[in-house]
Amino acid sequence: MTNRSRSSAAKFRRRFLLRPDVIFLNHGSFGACPRPVFAAYQRWQRELERQPVEFLGRRFPVLMHAARAALAAYVGTRADNLVYVPNATVGLNVVARSLALRAGDEVLGTDHEYGALDRTWTFICERRGARYVKAAVPVPVRSARQVADAIWARVTPRTRVLFCSHIAAPTALIFPVREIVRRARAAGILTVIDGAHAPGQIPLHLDALGADFYAGNCHKWMCAPKGAGFLFARPEVQPLLSPLVVSWGWRSERPSGSPFVDEQEWQGTRDVAAYLAVPAAIEFLRRHRWDKVRARCHALAARLRGGLLRAGGGPLSPDSDRWYAQMVSVRLPAADAEAFQQRLYERFRIEVPVLSWNGMTLIRGSVQAYNSGADVRALLDATAALLPAP
Repeated sequence: MTNRSRSSAAKFRRRFLLRPDVIFLNHGSFGACPRPVFAAYQRWQRELERQPVEFLGRRFPVLMHAARAALAAYVGTRADNLVYVPNATVGLNVVARSLALRAGDEVLGTDHEYGALDRTWTFICERRGARYVKAAVPVPVRSARQVADAIWARVTPRTRVLFCSHIAAPTALIFPVREIVRRARAAGILTVIDGAHAPGQIPLHLDALGADFYAGNCHKWMCAPKGAGFLFARPEVQPLLSPLVVSWGWRSERPSGSPFVDEQEWQGTRDVAAYLAVPAAIEFLRRHRWDKVRARCHALAARLRGGLLRAGGGPLSPDSDRWYAQMVSVRLPAADAEAFQQRLYERFRIEVPVLSWNGMTLIRGSVQAYNSGADVRALLDATAALLPAP
């Protein structure tokens, strides 16, 4: 790692609130918010408390429209095509609970999905008499077509919804979502995409992607405050959605022109400061030339991946930014994932997830602007110390 890169990581470390005694290689779980973005968040909270009636009763629609417009421009759509939600899981629950599934219908997912969403679809399907089917996508993956074909092999005449991650939580793999969406659209199947890890980590243009529904987080790789996510819906499918919470926006007496926004945006009194701070997060990324930051982080993730493979790990994909970005998973020759993670933290003060997935133990490293080559070396040294001798 060059002195310039090391200096850049140290500069960013000072701009975050992370504890100095922990090597933090787990940005992917909950994110981390930079100091200036967190300050903007707190300013909005104070402004709300200074005159709550004016803020929520009169300014709310204008403030929220501005925040949606900034986010929409960042993710490549129009402001009326998305609404803020606390996190991607909430947004995907809006979709799952709204769709008119019937007995015998199938929702097709993959075995790479986030566990909370597996539970969501299982919960909904059990109550509707539908089936949640999971396509196996074997690793290591070798081509986008192989992944799409593995999913498509489980499509049947009963498939009504195709659900998959843009970037899978356990394996950190970037799925070929555009091809999957293209096939589903041609077959008349609704597409629901879990984009929890995508915004801020990879470029995103929702209109071009073409998914019917897409939920993402701003508090992960976009570095916004906790509790800021979004739900996108194409205009053609917005009427399929119902609000999780029925409030004044339903059959609004002052409609905005978008029933989708009216029904989903106002759900009673709540703190919307995290949403209103998202434009500050976007400006932080722009000001710090985040494309270059992401490229540096991917290079460090590749170094981490290579070191873990040399220590006896197994790859999940080819070594390419088409398959992983700032977050990468590697198979470890370790039996007890929970114990391994605990030892990494207790002995070495390294915060990194170690997961049990499909009978494998995976370690998933997340590299953000504040991480350095020294952090990567520390994890590699600690992993080598804990793994059994070859």
